[in-house]
Amino acid sequence: MFDLKTINLVIDQLQEEKNISKEKIIEAIEASLATAYKKEYCRKSQFVRCEFDLSSGKTEFYQVKTAIDPEDILTDEDIEEIKENNLNNVDNEVFLNKIKFNDDQHILLATAQKIKKDIKPGEEIVFSLEHKDDFGRIAAQTAKQIIMQKIREAEKVNLVDEFGGKTGEIISGTVERIDRGSIFINVGKAIGIMPYDEQIKNEKFKQGERVRAYLVDVDDSGRGVFLKLSRSHPKFLSKLFELEVPEIKSGVVEIKSIAREAGARSKVAVWSNDESIDPVGAMVGQRGSRVNVVMSELHGERIDIIEYVEHINEFIERSLSPAKILGVDVDQDNKVAHAVVTEDQQSLAIGKGGQNVRLAAKLTGYRIDIKAIDGNEMEEVEEDTMPEGEVIREEITN
Repeated sequence: MFDLKTINLVIDQLQEEKNISKEKIIEAIEASLATAYKKEYCRKSQFVRCEFDLSSGKTEFYQVKTAIDPEDILTDEDIEEIKENNLNNVDNEVFLNKIKFNDDQHILLATAQKIKKDIKPGEEIVFSLEHKDDFGRIAAQTAKQIIMQKIREAEKVNLVDEFGGKTGEIISGTVERIDRGSIFINVGKAIGIMPYDEQIKNEKFKQGERVRAYLVDVDDSGRGVFLKLSRSHPKFLSKLFELEVPEIKSGVVEIKSIAREAGARSKVAVWSNDESIDPVGAMVGQRGSRVNVVMSELHGERIDIIEYVEHINEFIERSLSPAKILGVDVDQDNKVAHAVVTEDQQSLAIGKGGQNVRLAAKLTGYRIDIKAIDGNEMEEVEEDTMPEGEVIREEITN
């Protein structure tokens, strides 16, 4: 009936190309043959199982029944009582665990124990069915469809297992096509999709071009397994630095927060757990070697690296660099900060189109207002005895 040489070749090919185990493939063959046998020779309510011997090609078919205790059978009287109880809003939980007996699917426990003494309620018992070779054209087509379906399901599970463990990592692939703004990337065994809003706006890719991206999520919808990719995600920047800065991987240097406007500018706050290690220097590298590699991957995106400090006033000051800040007044309850600068530093603190202050706000988690003071106001601030980095709210607003 079976060309075993062909079947073994197909199994070897599926194992190599789709990473599907031999056991899964045989399981698919058995399921398809059982479905074909049932369609041709059995009733719809019967449970049919097939055992396929790959070495000989021999098939055995069985009907499967479940042993059931008479006390667990839902009788016609029970059904009538349930209907009555429902009408009277009476609780019928006593019947929820009972089963309506079906001779094609069930066997009474006492009868089953005559065949298998130690069988318990809920366990299965099998009965051999007559061997058949001629399944018919429709049944054979059904078997083929079942095999393909089972193989697709196994392939889907393998892909989810493989790439699910890579979520939050950088993966690479080749641009397959660009459709309606989305870039489809072949990553070997699956297709990655980079939607328009996950792309860096000034980047253009061509078909066949190699691309690296951040794996955001694995979508195992009915259409197949698709990987959601991003190059604009802040964590893509974090992972790029992790590849270039050994101190991050070792845990000595930690990225505390990232604010990013992909393709234009980013701010990265870093912290060192070792006082002898300069976190900013580690990120920048000798003569900018490390940060330049990251900027090159992002096609020139400007990156400001700031040393993180726990004192929020000082952290906000640093986040507004390269502007020089006279002081900061913080309302921690409302997450609002007012930064004071000289008039000549105001445009630098705000940045082109408000970019610098906007990124600083994202980095620190505070809404930041910039106030410029003239020379006279500056003298008043300098004469005040308040601590460095702080400005009293009244002096800002007056």
